[in-house]
Amino acid sequence: MNKPVALITGGTGGIGTAISRALASDFTVVACYFKHGNHEAAKQWQQSQQDEGFEIDTVYGDISKFEDCEVLVSSVLERYGRIDVLVNNAGVTCDTTLKKMSPEQWHQVIDANLHSVYNMTHQVLSPMEENGSGRVITISSINGRKGQFGQCNYAASKAALFGFTKSLAQEVARKGIMVNTISPGYIETPMLAGMHEDVLNEIKAHIPMGRLGKPEEIAAAVAYLASDAAGFITGANLDVNGGQYM
Repeated sequence: MNKPVALITGGTGGIGTAISRALASDFTVVACYFKHGNHEAAKQWQQSQQDEGFEIDTVYGDISKFEDCEVLVSSVLERYGRIDVLVNNAGVTCDTTLKKMSPEQWHQVIDANLHSVYNMTHQVLSPMEENGSGRVITISSINGRKGQFGQCNYAASKAALFGFTKSLAQEVARKGIMVNTISPGYIETPMLAGMHEDVLNEIKAHIPMGRLGKPEEIAAAVAYLASDAAGFITGANLDVNGGQYM
């Protein structure tokens, strides 16, 4: 019997790689990659995963563009015939105070973090409805819950995902599709590792557990929501932040 199929946007990044690996044993995993057409980097990533025992397929597309998402999802359906889980994981930051924020900085983040979720989710709903089941799991953020200085664009994009998820969950629950969000706190990724040590120490000081989260801990939450054990959970948000925001 063929495995169910999980499609993960931003699937080759820090958290995305952990999600791809966590799902690889139970799903055929397709990681969506886009970095201005640099497909060679995706091929190298795919080979490195294979070298460690993880068979993960890749697709390419700019998920901020609706037409790209149509082509991307169609290609996955052509290869595998189904999409059972969509993980909306891709996201970007472009931090500055609102007073200094340009329209380009605003739209870059909103397009990548919010419009992409509409673009991708819109494409997978019909195939999921035809199968009579599906999971849409969207990665939000602690800063979508509490806000953050210099992140009006990012926090707005992530906060909007809660309303999107709750509304969609009501629309598709009777079709067997569960829709949820996960809100990570500060996670050990290459991006965060580039911060100055003093800044990282200050962040940790505000986390009750006294440490940063691990990408694998976010991936475990995704794996749970994608599993049969989470079949009665929809319209929910799971905070994974070490107690920093409750």
